[in-house]
Amino acid sequence: MQVVFNIPGPLREFTENRSSVPVEVKEGAELRAALQALFAAHPGLRDRVLTESGETRRHVNIFVANEDIRYTGGLAMPIRDGVEISIVPAISGGIPQCH
Repeated sequence: MQVVFNIPGPLREFTENRSSVPVEVKEGAELRAALQALFAAHPGLRDRVLTESGETRRHVNIFVANEDIRYTGGLAMPIRDGVEISIVPAISGGIPQCH
């Protein structure tokens, strides 16, 4: 089956400037397998998305369809054919509020 990863601007240098990357995974695969297929094709992404121990980096959010994986099974979340998976770097900072 095929799934499509949506790649944010800051990570596109690792995907030949592609904003979406389709990957093939086995039927009934979990998100972890889809990420492994993505990293096999674009190895520079791995260290920017996952920690050395294979967990999602704290400053990276991953959505399967519109569901945040932190609340729906993490990397063990089952995925379905044709689903879009979005990698979204967290944004922090801004102007402190003055009172």
